[in-house]
Amino acid sequence: MNILVLGADGFIGAHLTEKILSETDWQVTAFDLSDRNIKDIGRAASLGRFRFKRGDIFKEDIWLEEQVKASDIVLPLAGIAKPAYYLSHPLWTFELDFEQNLKIIRMCAKYGKRVIFPSTSEVYGLSDDELLDEESSPLIVGPINRMRWIYSCCKQMMDRIITAYGQEHGLRYTIFRPFNWVGPRLDSYEDAQKQTARSITQIAYDVLERGEITLVAGGEQRRSFTWIGDGTDALMALLRNEGNRADGRIFNVGNPGNNASIRELAEIIVDVMKDIPEYADRAGKVRFTCVPAEKYYRNGYDDMKNRVPSIEKIKNLMGWTPKVGLRDAVRMTLVALETTNCRL
Repeated sequence: MNILVLGADGFIGAHLTEKILSETDWQVTAFDLSDRNIKDIGRAASLGRFRFKRGDIFKEDIWLEEQVKASDIVLPLAGIAKPAYYLSHPLWTFELDFEQNLKIIRMCAKYGKRVIFPSTSEVYGLSDDELLDEESSPLIVGPINRMRWIYSCCKQMMDRIITAYGQEHGLRYTIFRPFNWVGPRLDSYEDAQKQTARSITQIAYDVLERGEITLVAGGEQRRSFTWIGDGTDALMALLRNEGNRADGRIFNVGNPGNNASIRELAEIIVDVMKDIPEYADRAGKVRFTCVPAEKYYRNGYDDMKNRVPSIEKIKNLMGWTPKVGLRDAVRMTLVALETTNCRL
């Protein structure tokens, strides 16, 4: 099987590419602006199972169409997935997450290729359902002047268009909605320096470099954190698609057992860092401060109070359940950073 992974050097793309190459005999054609996270996959390349193309998705339409045509499954993982960027670069977020992905979906429909598309837990927005269900929970976002929701709207519209292509043109698709996947390589050191990293990376950076953890709006927002290895296990099940049970489906991929507030996550991170000799001294001295969301992100930010996924559909149809608890996910992330001499 020939898998085309766009955005292969990103957090999900890199981990998934490694898993495909280590667990199957499939071929992977990878595409991204850089190979920072996947540069060590040389042995698979030497066996002819891995090819990497450095390029810009905005500029490589001819190459992209050729690769879609030659592939069996396409994973368009290129996108913006950081709230700080939705506010500072809303048009770029739209152009990449919607326009560029739409052209890939149209190519898949043209050549009859199966696509596995990354939606997001953000599409549920301000829904107050206790469990967010793929088929029944309302998708609610804030007013236009809350620019944070441009990402959610882009992803929701892609979900609807993909489903319409399935209905009208027979596109084979599966949509997955990640719920706060965490692990090594989530963000870069530079992201954390600019305070644009996501929660676990930013908190670890704040402990090591600032001695102060900043909790936006007190850190009361709750999320259901999911270990990247559990997430990519789910994607492998979707790729294998036994009995075609994933066709035409939308799946939440998250760990409802790991639901915690950002403050609770920060406390777990500090506690785990105290057990790592290299980090223990700074973790023991760190301070907590709270800032309003408008000050941290500037005006235009909005947030949901909680996100807990229903995972009954992927459990029943694909046989997947998450295995890694939150503390273990934090520990494995931090230990990986230490043993690779990579601060973040």
